[in-house]
Amino acid sequence: MTIPFLRMDTPIGTLTLAADDHGLLRIDFPPPCQAHVGDDWQEGGNAVLAEAQRQLQEYFAGKRQRFDLPLSPRGTEFQRTVWTTLAAIPYGDTWSYRDLARQIGRPTATRAVGAANGRNPLPIVLPCHRVIGADGSLTGFGGGLPTKRFLLELEGALPTGSGLFG
Repeated sequence: MTIPFLRMDTPIGTLTLAADDHGLLRIDFPPPCQAHVGDDWQEGGNAVLAEAQRQLQEYFAGKRQRFDLPLSPRGTEFQRTVWTTLAAIPYGDTWSYRDLARQIGRPTATRAVGAANGRNPLPIVLPCHRVIGADGSLTGFGGGLPTKRFLLELEGALPTGSGLFG
């Protein structure tokens, strides 16, 4: 099966989006993760990618707060539970890893939730950038902490140029 992908210029760099006919599979931060671009990937597009690109453009323009896309993230049942729960974090808000663990009904699974959050294949759409440390600090993020800071500032969850959170 061939997986279509496209590259999209954004304020945080060029994102690589991949989707099959069922939904969006991945969003990779720059530089694209070459481990995922393999023989079964083909640069091009499909309806899912076109809609994902449109909605992401609206998000970066400050005109979209929620995504309405078919999603097909690949992971364990636990990971998928964590990832889908990320969508419940309101735009402009943040949760701690503890909050996220409680939300999925696993209050003692903070580390496992953190690991699943770190493997989220659909950042921004499933907003793992909205998860912060219990003390309010910015914590690891696949796109890097400057990108996390940018996304939180865009959403109004972090005052622009505040110097807060590290």
